[in-house]
Amino acid sequence: MSESSVVSARRLPLSTAMAFAATSLPISAVAIAISVYLPRHYASHLGIDLALVGAAFFIVRMIDIPVDGLLGWTMDKTRTRWGRYRVWTILGAPVLMAGIYFLFMPPEGVGRTYLIVCLLVMYLGNSILALSHAAWAATLAPHYDDRSRLFGIMTAIGVLGAASILAIPIVNEARGASDAGNISTMGWFIFVLTPIATALVIWRTPEKIAPEVPGHSFRLRDYGALITRPSFLRILLADLCLSLGPGWMSALYLFFFTDSRGFTTGQASILLAVYILAGFAGAPLMGRLATKISKHRAVMVATTVYSLVLISLMAIPQGNMLIGAIPMFMAGFMAAGFNVLTRAMTADVADEVRLEQGKERSGLLYAITVMTTKIAGAFSIGLTFWVLSKVGYLAADGAQNTPEAIHNLELAYLIGPVVFVMLGGACMIGYKLGAERHAEIRAELDARDALYDEAPIIESVTGEAAIPTPSRAD
Repeated sequence: MSESSVVSARRLPLSTAMAFAATSLPISAVAIAISVYLPRHYASHLGIDLALVGAAFFIVRMIDIPVDGLLGWTMDKTRTRWGRYRVWTILGAPVLMAGIYFLFMPPEGVGRTYLIVCLLVMYLGNSILALSHAAWAATLAPHYDDRSRLFGIMTAIGVLGAASILAIPIVNEARGASDAGNISTMGWFIFVLTPIATALVIWRTPEKIAPEVPGHSFRLRDYGALITRPSFLRILLADLCLSLGPGWMSALYLFFFTDSRGFTTGQASILLAVYILAGFAGAPLMGRLATKISKHRAVMVATTVYSLVLISLMAIPQGNMLIGAIPMFMAGFMAAGFNVLTRAMTADVADEVRLEQGKERSGLLYAITVMTTKIAGAFSIGLTFWVLSKVGYLAADGAQNTPEAIHNLELAYLIGPVVFVMLGGACMIGYKLGAERHAEIRAELDARDALYDEAPIIESVTGEAAIPTPSRAD
């Protein structure tokens, strides 16, 4: 059999990949609703002080960060007849639904304490789903190029969830409804979508629990050893910067496009939809680019083009949708590659660690990676809202801002993201764990797994198994 035929045989079937990607729908919907619309809703419509809203998000993120490490470690230790990460997907869905219900349908007169408690519940459920999904993907597509393909599909499907959230304010504005009703509609949409999407994943996706070599127990100091691995440290630093830049933009997006560029909330949502929908093409194509030039080089291409496009946003004429859509599409196309590539690279590191330690560490590695994203999220909302409150910008409905305050808003919106995204790309200079090295790692793992094979495939409810298990040597 030719090499190309072997690679094709190892590829995850498209139908399985599409079904597995369904969890990306609620995860992406939550991400866009939380980062763009919810902070503004609590500050503008519920009357909580801008700095207090930012502080609430910052506090919750700081509390949530160590929880991810515990979740990742626990997931990797889990072994049941139903699988490892499948069980956690089942557990995460109802927790997320509870947080969404109370957070997006708040009673009148709520304050910072209510916001903090509801955010904690929501982020716990979201963390369980996101971590189990990413770690499961690493085991579902074990080979270098197929990983880029799977994570590209996951991101592209997630775009549909984000786009659905963006459609809500657009439709409501066309109906003449007020902005205040957008959040409850978003909440009900995510609440209903979550059990449907996760049920599809649980039903249709097989799970492989990789065999483990006895003798290595994980210790607390091993956290430091994982973080300081040269390849993983570069990924962490890049992911921090590539989360902080777009997260910073998301926190200020509606303020910038309404007060600086002269768009209505509905028009700004349409432009954001263009940005997000561009990822439907950008994610798989950036994954494909990674198979041609390697993942880390694709990151450098994406960050450079993204930053150049971002600078051009100030040239958008006031309220001009047609011109505004062009740079937003280009920026969204490139941004779609950020998480696709860094998450696929994390899976490569997980293989390297398993080869050395003989234990599955995907959940823990993704937990550490998500920590950087959450740190970025905490600072992107907490810091930017605090800065705006200090430079004289007023966020309340109907407030009149001075030209100086608008200028400061523009500077905050552009300078921070450009600097951080370019730093994220620079982190990839000198990265070593490329396609050739990973192929060597996979060859050694496959040979060892054949010897330690414990019938690790747990089939889906339909009885399908996506990747054949090598038989035990006689």
